[in-house]
Amino acid sequence: MNRHQGSKGKGKPSGRGHNTYRKTSYARGNAPIKKKDHTSDSSDPNEIRLNKYLANSGICSRREADIHIATGLVTVNGKVITEMGFKVKPSDEVRYDGSRINPEKKAYVLLNKPKGFATTTSEGKGRTVMDLVANATSSRIKPIGRLGRNSKGLLLFTNDETIANKFTNSNHGVPRLFHIELDKNLKLEDFKKIQNGFKIDGKLITVEEISYIEGASKKEIGLKIKNTGNSIIRTIFEHFNYDILSIDCVAIAQLTKKDIPRGHWKHLTQQELNNLKML
Repeated sequence: MNRHQGSKGKGKPSGRGHNTYRKTSYARGNAPIKKKDHTSDSSDPNEIRLNKYLANSGICSRREADIHIATGLVTVNGKVITEMGFKVKPSDEVRYDGSRINPEKKAYVLLNKPKGFATTTSEGKGRTVMDLVANATSSRIKPIGRLGRNSKGLLLFTNDETIANKFTNSNHGVPRLFHIELDKNLKLEDFKKIQNGFKIDGKLITVEEISYIEGASKKEIGLKIKNTGNSIIRTIFEHFNYDILSIDCVAIAQLTKKDIPRGHWKHLTQQELNNLKML
């Protein structure tokens, strides 16, 4: 018996049944076609899956994020999203259980602003404070409050909404101390009216503290307020017929200009951040 002979079914197969005896091969050209996952398509390379967005924010793991999404706790631009694999852009507003979240690393930058820079994030406004902190961080920070173009001093930038809300909270706020130079001496009677609070068009105007600058003329005033802008400062002194020559924010809570030359910035230390959070 030669090798091509033998009992039925044991010889070399031939004809149409040949391939039924071959082992499946996944060599190149024979691999099964993988279905394309359309949920991963994106026209914007900066888009990321919503569960990863939540995980990056530090709220939970990706697996837990899927549960939060499925139960309707997550909104994107005001709409509840329950779709698995949904993608978001960096510009989208994402909220978890009502609170806005941000997947970026939290950044806190303190700038000693010089004159001539507008406090705005808008383009086309000439030189702005954003130009001064452009290299501070890759996180999308924004200034808290405002300093006029010709005002100078401390300005805090962050992408931490919780910290920003401390400044804008009408019941608490964060105190800022200003060094103000007037065109003439501040009369004692006007000093006391500002100190005790007064009304403009029926609205009560109050400050935290007011003082004359020690060793300087009565034109130089220290003023502590909790408002986020400095327009209230001009409103106060214009009401008493004083022109303001200069405004300098010298302190924000316990933060000072020490070791920050004009036009320069620094990152807050952990201790400085902790002090802000305790306010």
